[in-house]
Amino acid sequence: MGLPEGITPVADFQLDRYLGRWYEIARLDHSFERQLTHVSAQYSRRADGGVRVINRGYHAVDQEWRVAEGRAYPVESVDVGYFKVSFFGPFYGSYVIFELDKKDYTYAYVTSSDRDWLWFLSRTPTISAAARQQFVDQAAKSGFAVDELIFVDQSGQPAGGPR
Repeated sequence: MGLPEGITPVADFQLDRYLGRWYEIARLDHSFERQLTHVSAQYSRRADGGVRVINRGYHAVDQEWRVAEGRAYPVESVDVGYFKVSFFGPFYGSYVIFELDKKDYTYAYVTSSDRDWLWFLSRTPTISAAARQQFVDQAAKSGFAVDELIFVDQSGQPAGGPR
């Protein structure tokens, strides 16, 4: 757990507005999403006050959907975009929202405890060229390896995917 140096979670965060489906537009590579396309995350409230997380992605080689379910809880307070998230029992990692469209909650830039982790999430599976460039520029300015970004294929919809 922790924050990358120089990265600040968003303040005035409204969890209820963040809930729902988000599409992964871009990410830095890591083993548990390798070769996945059509990646999305669904966030909903848990009875214990936490957040239920369901991540889905399509593995084109194996022609199957991969699903991971986890849980998240605010680290500081509910109005700060900083959570601890777990997909593996008692082990938690950081989920840090460091850029967010606070007007409409249409996009979010997310990292973890260091700059090896980066996601660009959007409420829609496609974005404008300007939004893509804005993300790349902000990520570069924030010290992320933008030359290693993977832009996720969200075109079409393989059978059996989320609606």
